[in-house]
Amino acid sequence: MKTLEESVVTTMDDSESEIFPFLPYILQDLWEIGASPRAIIELVRKHMNNYSSLNILDLGCGKGAVSIKLAKEFNCTCSGIDAVKEFINDANKKAKEFGVVKLCQFEVGDIRERIKVLAQFDIILLGAIGPVFGDYYSTLTILSKCLNQNGIIIIDDGYIENDSDYTHPLMQKKKIILQQIKDSGMQFIDEVIIKEDEIKDSDDYTFENLKKRCNELIKKYPAKNKLFENYIKKQEEENDVLETKVVCSTILIRKK
Repeated sequence: MKTLEESVVTTMDDSESEIFPFLPYILQDLWEIGASPRAIIELVRKHMNNYSSLNILDLGCGKGAVSIKLAKEFNCTCSGIDAVKEFINDANKKAKEFGVVKLCQFEVGDIRERIKVLAQFDIILLGAIGPVFGDYYSTLTILSKCLNQNGIIIIDDGYIENDSDYTHPLMQKKKIILQQIKDSGMQFIDEVIIKEDEIKDSDDYTFENLKKRCNELIKKYPAKNKLFENYIKKQEEENDVLETKVVCSTILIRKK
């Protein structure tokens, strides 16, 4: 199994665990990291009811943007877990700013371990964190044990069109994902496909800020210039993938 640091940097589209301690600095200007709160709120509103009674688990919650916006929108309870202490500190500050401290609980932890002792959630969120638990079959098999009977899982991810020749180490074709969902005893219910202009606007804003911070780190740590230059390059390459080669989607899955 990957170390915690390796797992985190994989979700950030990088492969060098040495970048881990610098992530809080690199991403300091960003609150929404990866997942689309708008798409998740849309799916929750459409497929759930009794909103204020919902108990939501946000795995790899980052700085808490999705949980906080859900709590604000629906007056529901959200629990977020992330491996980066600084992200959790930011999440707690944002919860105060949005007036949802009593609804949101954030903690530092390894979601691969914490999930073993968590249960009774109405919604479990995986917001653009990649295959931390393995493929869709493995992920859903693990997470379904933590759901209430009528609970749902929402995954923000990318997939490759069935007729595409493109391959990616962390993404699969849609037909493979659908089969793995079925094999896990769950069913695909709905999805929100993120529009190209929304993806590009988000990517451009994110890249501009992280590139600025990486260049500052290059000046501060010149001996590590390759580390930060490679991070910039990989982010640029991944943006091209998200914008031109795959479908960025937020998928809702429910038990059969």
